Amino acid sequence: MRLSVELTGALEAQLAAVAARLNVSAEELAAAALRDLLTAPEPDFQEAAARVLEKNRELYRRLA
Repeated sequence: MRLSVELTGALEAQLAAVAARLNVSAEELAAAALRDLLTAPEPDFQEAAARVLEKNRELYRRLA
């Protein structure tokens, strides 16, 4: 899939600066940022996972 995105001049400059600092193209950086956004767990899941880990911390410690 090919996607076009319109950026303001300021955002385009920021994207170009970060891409240059990371030594990647602006397109590669934008694609990586989009992948990260779409594959990141939902905040509700992260909160639930943190609660489960905290609740079972002692059990996990003993099993380790």
